[in-house]
Amino acid sequence: MTLSLSLTLLFLLSLFSFSLLHTHAIPLHRHHPHFATHNYKDALTKSILFFEGQRSGKLPSNQRISWRRDSGLSDGSALHVDLVGGYYDAGDNVKFGFPMAFTTTMLSWSVIEFGGMMKGELPNAREAIRWATDYLLKATANPNTIYVQVGDAKKDHACWERPEDMDTPRSVFKIDANAPGSEVAAETAAALAAASLVFRRSDPIYSKVLVRRAIRVFQFADKHRGSYSNALKPFVCPFYCSYSGYQDELLWGAAWLHKATKNPMYLNYIQVNGQILGAAEYDNTFGWDNKHVGARILLSKEFLVQRVKSLHDYKGHSDNFICSLIPGAGSSSAQYTPGGLLFKMSDSNMQYVTSTSFLLVTYAKYLTKSHTVVQCGGTTVTPKKLRTLAKKQVDYLLGDNPLKMSYMVGYGPRYPQRIHHRGSSLPSMAVHPGKIQCSAGFSVMSSQSPNPNILVGAVVGGPDQHDRFPDERSDYEQSEPATYVNAPLVGTLAYLAHSFAQLA
Repeated sequence: MTLSLSLTLLFLLSLFSFSLLHTHAIPLHRHHPHFATHNYKDALTKSILFFEGQRSGKLPSNQRISWRRDSGLSDGSALHVDLVGGYYDAGDNVKFGFPMAFTTTMLSWSVIEFGGMMKGELPNAREAIRWATDYLLKATANPNTIYVQVGDAKKDHACWERPEDMDTPRSVFKIDANAPGSEVAAETAAALAAASLVFRRSDPIYSKVLVRRAIRVFQFADKHRGSYSNALKPFVCPFYCSYSGYQDELLWGAAWLHKATKNPMYLNYIQVNGQILGAAEYDNTFGWDNKHVGARILLSKEFLVQRVKSLHDYKGHSDNFICSLIPGAGSSSAQYTPGGLLFKMSDSNMQYVTSTSFLLVTYAKYLTKSHTVVQCGGTTVTPKKLRTLAKKQVDYLLGDNPLKMSYMVGYGPRYPQRIHHRGSSLPSMAVHPGKIQCSAGFSVMSSQSPNPNILVGAVVGGPDQHDRFPDERSDYEQSEPATYVNAPLVGTLAYLAHSFAQLA
């Protein structure tokens, strides 16, 4: 073989191997006309994986975030009940029942609407839901009592320690007929009802257990009305104080029970009580505290798709919410950063971005099914416009922003390195098996070193109203992740990954 022929063959071989190495970088979107700038499938996988890093209790053998270990194995023993399991809400080691239930409802809604698109991630999404519902079943095992919190938040926050080491009091707080908490009870009912729909086909026995419990818990929420922020004020405030009252949760809980049971009594409850419970209120914030907008969108489906005429008003209420978001529409009131991110408030703003994006793609789905649009004054808003706005928000979150920073840990080339999260910031048990005392961790909390354990998929609070993000561990408003930030994002990412044929 001549030297020139050998060189030619070598050159061709190198070209071939280069193309093999780089084919994954050129996505083939045969089914979709436009090009995706992001790997939504990768982001979806990571957004679900995050929940494994937040697990409390005895971890399973298939635990994928391997720097975590068992924790909280005696939770509930203070009151002689089993409350092992569930999720830590954010970067601390407390189990707060109110945001945990909302997280469960939103993970379930994500699967109900977009689970058919999730392909291989559907079992992981179901596992994330089940980890929560198993705990919520324990927390509601005694009739007319719900255990709503494990851990003394003030004492927990006075320490910077791994969940595996925690030695702060695992105090247990409950609501009952004498100390009611309708918002946390009704949200728990919503979570159990929504999850029952997720497991209806894959585990019908479990599904029936969930829906029966949801019915009982909702009865308790409605019969013994009162706010848990009154009954348990020193323990739940200011952490997860209910500012919007409990009316929104009663409407939301009834909406989910109507969906899960098809029992006409819930539709009747909504028709009779809707206005009293604030169905028409013009608040356009949807998150762990305020469910009004979510209830409107959920009930609008009954009118738009199921043709339940008596719920006509919820289409109008939902349209008002949509019009408040559309820049340039007559009644637009939403604020956006110069870089285009929806901005509601400085503390954990990204939760409103993910929840709103989910409502946008979900309402777009309902509008498309019913061949309907939204009229905002003289502006016609199509389902496509809603999806475009949702995609823009998600793309910003994943890196299309002035800082070129992904706000999802572990996604993209640049993401937050110093998140406000105890377990992520301290050396793992494998690296440092000895106990790290309560206050010893604060030297790490205030340091500039990157977190040693990557909490893959965690979405942080995000940038400020000027698109700035300091990436400081002490800045919990911007640097702390939370389960209720990720939960609605799961559904939106499933929709986007499917629409760009990434889940084929």
